[in-house]
Amino acid sequence: MRPSLLNPLFAEVEVLRGVGAANARPLHRLGLTRVVDLLFHLPVTWIDRVRVEQLDASDAGRMVIATVTPVDYRQGGPRGPFRVHATDADGNYVSLTFFRNPAFARKQLPLGEPRVVVGKLETYGQELQIVHPDGIYPPGAAPVLPAREPVYGLTEGVTNARMGGLARIAIERAPPLPEWIEPSLLAQRGWPAWLDALRGAHADPADAAARLRLAYDEVFANQLALTLVRASARRRRGRALAGDGRLRAKLSLPYQLTGAQARTVREIEGDLQQDAPMLRLLQGDVGSGKTMVALMAILTAVEAGAQAALLAPTEILARQHFATLQRQLSGVGVNLAILTGREKGRSRDGVLMGLADGSIHILVGTHAIFQEAVRYRDLGLAVVDEQHKFGVAQRMLLAAKAERPPHLLVMTATPIPRTLTLSHFGEMDVSRLDEMPPGRQPVETRVVSLDRLDEVIAGLGRHIDKGGQAFWVCPLVEESETGDQAAAEARAAALRLRFGPDKVGVVHGRMRGPEKDAVMDAFAAGRMAVLVATIVIEVGVDVPNATLMIIEGAERFGLAQLHQLRGRVGRGEGSSVCLLLRGSALGEVTRTRLALMRETSDGFRIAEEDLKLRGAGEILGVRQSGEAKFRLASPEQVDELIDVATDDARLLIDRDGGLEGARGQAARLLLYLMERDAAVALLRSG
Repeated sequence: MRPSLLNPLFAEVEVLRGVGAANARPLHRLGLTRVVDLLFHLPVTWIDRVRVEQLDASDAGRMVIATVTPVDYRQGGPRGPFRVHATDADGNYVSLTFFRNPAFARKQLPLGEPRVVVGKLETYGQELQIVHPDGIYPPGAAPVLPAREPVYGLTEGVTNARMGGLARIAIERAPPLPEWIEPSLLAQRGWPAWLDALRGAHADPADAAARLRLAYDEVFANQLALTLVRASARRRRGRALAGDGRLRAKLSLPYQLTGAQARTVREIEGDLQQDAPMLRLLQGDVGSGKTMVALMAILTAVEAGAQAALLAPTEILARQHFATLQRQLSGVGVNLAILTGREKGRSRDGVLMGLADGSIHILVGTHAIFQEAVRYRDLGLAVVDEQHKFGVAQRMLLAAKAERPPHLLVMTATPIPRTLTLSHFGEMDVSRLDEMPPGRQPVETRVVSLDRLDEVIAGLGRHIDKGGQAFWVCPLVEESETGDQAAAEARAAALRLRFGPDKVGVVHGRMRGPEKDAVMDAFAAGRMAVLVATIVIEVGVDVPNATLMIIEGAERFGLAQLHQLRGRVGRGEGSSVCLLLRGSALGEVTRTRLALMRETSDGFRIAEEDLKLRGAGEILGVRQSGEAKFRLASPEQVDELIDVATDDARLLIDRDGGLEGARGQAARLLLYLMERDAAVALLRSG
């Protein structure tokens, strides 16, 4: 149960005076459905105003409040602007300019009658002007306007003044809360109390101390949640899995393990031999050999008499893993099965029976592998690939499939900057594969204007004539899959006209599984020269003969996605090329992004730059419910505060009485306030 002290903040916005069903709708569009959402909807910038008696060009560019008297109306032609010429007390002229509704201007600014005008003063040629004043008032009726007005993110149907008023009403409902920040840290930083910080951040967006205090509260809640999840995992009793090496000895490895792989395998073996369940994140750049490390862990578990499950985010990736493991495990003496949403009837029943009686040792699949009907005889290890596509809640569902908590290894080929590793995966131990296995070829990356599309297609023809294969990835047209599908099908149709229908295949997210498989199999077998695709091929597609990657509309992708897509080539013996086709209208950030792709293939450097350019949410992709989302803390603030917050969370748990002491009780309130779901679930369950 949420503490009753916080109930006023989690009431719906309709409880606030003046908010009914109709005027709540625009708030809902902004995601502001509860009082707490209004509290945390902080201003994005502000307007400074200056009251002036005399209008002067030195104030151009500033928001001014001035008393003027209209003296003349001028219409600039049938479609031109309507201008009201006015003077201040000293006779200085200003033009009040309106591009629509001259009748309104005449009514608001009658000739010869003083008016208080609020707006941005600008210069137009030799004269001063204010375009569409923000406010026009008779002198006795002008409101008292603040020198600094906060500016909020808005939507149609709600004004800035209305949003500011609602924020003030919401703050009135907020109770003073006990302090959860360590006292010496609070004093050192000079931060206000929580409620004072809220008032300050809404009243003056430039109040750095108030904003940083609120950002710290959110980062601290996040790190405390991760600390609690980690401590809970360490307290649970799992089972030690000590393999004897008999199955791993039968593997025919394509190459000797790199030093990074060997080190990581040892770390995982050490974890598996403990009673406390392993919770380890394996980071590795594209092609660094994560699957081989995972296979070693899986076989270790099977050697110890347990079952293992490998969870992939898409069916394409699940089937790719299944095919890879089938090849590698041929003759090893283990039973392997796959379970996705496509398995039906007898084949599905057979897999379920094999899992329940233990005859299936290893299961590969999508979300289907932790559905209610799936029962394991003895699940000892779960491996989650492309970790960022799954939420903490989904990892817990998988862990719940075992009588005792299984060991958990989560992998990502999206290199994660240090800050994000701490803030999103801080409950885990981390291993990093920072070496490439022998045989990986560097990929030459070129940026080409879309104006040269005909040359690119001609070059693709020469590539095909030499027996080469290529990927052609279509742009992110819009948020829906449908737009991307249309783009892929249109490009495939154009390429088929040029190269023939048998040479070009297409895959996208809306195709049925068997259709996708048929196209992928034909491409992998070399029966098809060009695979046109949406980002469904971002991960998991391994065709060594494909040495050309063409990414259309490259400016629409993030760095991490471009890097992942580029990683689909360079897997064979031939040299590989990645062409980034760009549009003509590029912003500064986009130019920087494409230049970096051309300059480096270091995924970890790319990830750090991507964080600076785009922020955490986009790097990690669509986040699941209950995952860390920062509403109050900017990426720069997270970077600044993460280490302090992590240390403070550990201090609270290890020294300050945990959650039972006075500060711990306050921190409980914070976890509920910031809705750190995973930790709150632990609190509710005791």
